[in-house]
This record gives sequence, C-alpha cells and structure tokens, in this order.
Amino acid sequence: MVKMEEEIKQIEVYMQSPWMFPDSPYYKSLINNSPRNIKFLASKKQDGVIIDKKLFWFSKFLKKNTLKVINKFDLTIPNIHFTESQQNYDLIHCAHCLSKNNYPWVADIECLWQMYIGKETKRSKEKVKKILMNKNCKKIMAWTKYTKEQILKSFPEIKEKVEVIYPAIPIPHKSVHEENDNITIIYATRYFWLKGGMIALEVYKELQKKYGNRINLIFISDVPNEVKLMYPTIKIQNLVKNEELFKLYEKADIFFYPSFVDTFGFGLLEAMSFGIPIVTVNTEHTITRNEIIENNKQGFVLNIEDRLTKKLLNLKAKLVIGTEEKELINQLIEKCSILVENKKLRNEMSENCMDLIINGKFSIKERNEKLKRIYEEAII
Repeated sequence: MVKMEEEIKQIEVYMQSPWMFPDSPYYKSLINNSPRNIKFLASKKQDGVIIDKKLFWFSKFLKKNTLKVINKFDLTIPNIHFTESQQNYDLIHCAHCLSKNNYPWVADIECLWQMYIGKETKRSKEKVKKILMNKNCKKIMAWTKYTKEQILKSFPEIKEKVEVIYPAIPIPHKSVHEENDNITIIYATRYFWLKGGMIALEVYKELQKKYGNRINLIFISDVPNEVKLMYPTIKIQNLVKNEELFKLYEKADIFFYPSFVDTFGFGLLEAMSFGIPIVTVNTEHTITRNEIIENNKQGFVLNIEDRLTKKLLNLKAKLVIGTEEKELINQLIEKCSILVENKKLRNEMSENCMDLIINGKFSIKERNEKLKRIYEEAII
C-alpha cells in the first residue's frame, strides 16, 4: 500500500495571487503544510501578512485607489488573472481570484466580492458567470458555508463546482500556552478602527483599574498618535512579525478581539491554535463569526445590533464614546472578567479551541484530504 502511494505522480500547482503583495497568513500556512504529493510553484513571496508600515500603507493605497477609479467610472471587471510562467504545472490555484488561462484551475474564495474588481454590476456578473461555467474552472472552494450560500445565490448554475473548504492552521511547536501568575490578555490587529481598537482600549483601561497588577495587557496595532495620548497608562506596541506575535501567544490566557468587520478572521484560528479562549463580537459585517467560534465553548461572542455597529464604525471621525458604546464596553469587561477569575473555565475553553484546530474543521488533516482530492479530480 505504501509503495502504491509513493508511485502516485506529484501534482505541481501554480499559486496565482491577484495583487503584487500576497497579504494573508492563509497561503503561508497552506504552502508550509501542503497535502502529500502536492508541490506549490510561485510560492516564494508567501510571507504571511504585511507588517512593514511603508509596504502596508502602499498595499492599502494601491488597492483602495484602484477600486476608487474603477467604481467612479463604472469599470467593474471580473477579478481574473492570466498566469504567465516558464514553469510546467498541472493546475492553477487562484488565491482570492479567478483565472483566464486555458488550463485547469481552482479558486479559493473568502467572500463573493473577491470575484470582482469594483462593485458587482449586471454586466460584470454575466462575465463572471461565463468564467465560472467554463470547463477549465474545476472547483470554487468557499472558505465558509456563508460564502458558499452567497456564491450559489448569484450563480446557482455552478452548484456542483462549489464546496466549502475551511482554512486550516498548524498547531505550534508549543501547543499549550505558558502558565503565569498573572493573567495575560492580548489584542492584536493591523486595522485599528475596523477591528474595534477604541473599544478595546476602553476595555483595557477599565480592566487595568479593576485588576491592577493581576493582569498583563498586551495591545498591538497601528494606533494613531492622538489616540495613544488618550490612553497614557496602556502600553501600545507597533505591529510585529508573526514569529514575535506567536511568542506572545505562548504566554497569553485570553485573546480579545472586538472586531466590527471581518470577512473571516484568520487571527482567531491563530489564537485558538495556542489554546487561547476568545472574547469577541458578532455584527452584520462578521456573518461568519459563528462558524468559527461557538459561544460559551471556545470563548464568548457578543451580538451587536446593526444600529450600534454603524455608530461604532464612526468612532474614527468622532473619537467619542457614547452611552450605547459604554454598555457594550461593560459587557465585554464582564466577559473578560469571567475568564480572568475562572481558571477552570479558561482551561475548558482552551481544550475546546485546541480540539477544533487539531481534530475539527480547521485541522490541517481535514483540509489537506479535501484539497488533495480536489486537485486530483481537477486534472483527470
């Protein structure tokens, strides 16, 4: 049996990215933990997320202004790319995009809008439909059930081509976080405003008053100077590389992530891989949150009404914390406090997090089995 498996031809997969700078830890994780007999090409630039301030700014600037021009002049087009390579390959894996090569290809899609550059129009939708119906499009791998539903709502004709393949993440060498006398809470994100940065700082300020030296607060984000001045007692760190962040995760007891907007939230998986319980929120812009975390099992998920979400997204302009925001802050403080004070519950949630990553839908084993099957079927 082993001999037969060894004789199976290696499948060479070209990784096609839509932008100049690949900017997701998903692909670094995929390439470093590839399915057996699968070799990825064009993968050298997959370094994970961008943390260099200048490169991060340029990447955001490039994407934002490209979309701005396209939307202004109603030039919406399919997010389709042509793979030019001197290398021989068996299959193209499109990372958050589609392919126009006359060659078998599959695509992983985090959310429906990634099929377009610009806003969806009737004309662009017809073009995307034609691409998806093409025989060379072998599989659309939706990151979540919600994404699959949205794709099929727009393109019911490709029902047989769409399958949910959840992102996966490896267990770190040190899979259980260190025990400390103090309780360490960590907040880490690049997008300060969208990821609830102001709310997080308010929660930290109150937790600091409540517990003093009993807790260690780690806050990592690209925070504006005027905001930093509002919270002089909180040590705010700049963005760090994944390797440095993971060292901090080893010491963390709670991952605090009150993000208002997320198409997925890969950072949640990273934290859970270290067995860190989560305190987070769910809004109209984080529809997939409940597919990642089960409330009261891997952590706590607070649901936020749409009206309040709109107010929270305007904090950048006003820098004002109102009555409704304070109510949310108090609820988040309560959930964090429960985990700070209840070691047994922290340990139970930690085990649930680890189980989901090791044996559940976010496991490397489950992802690779499905991905290998899809690749093999695509080149038949």
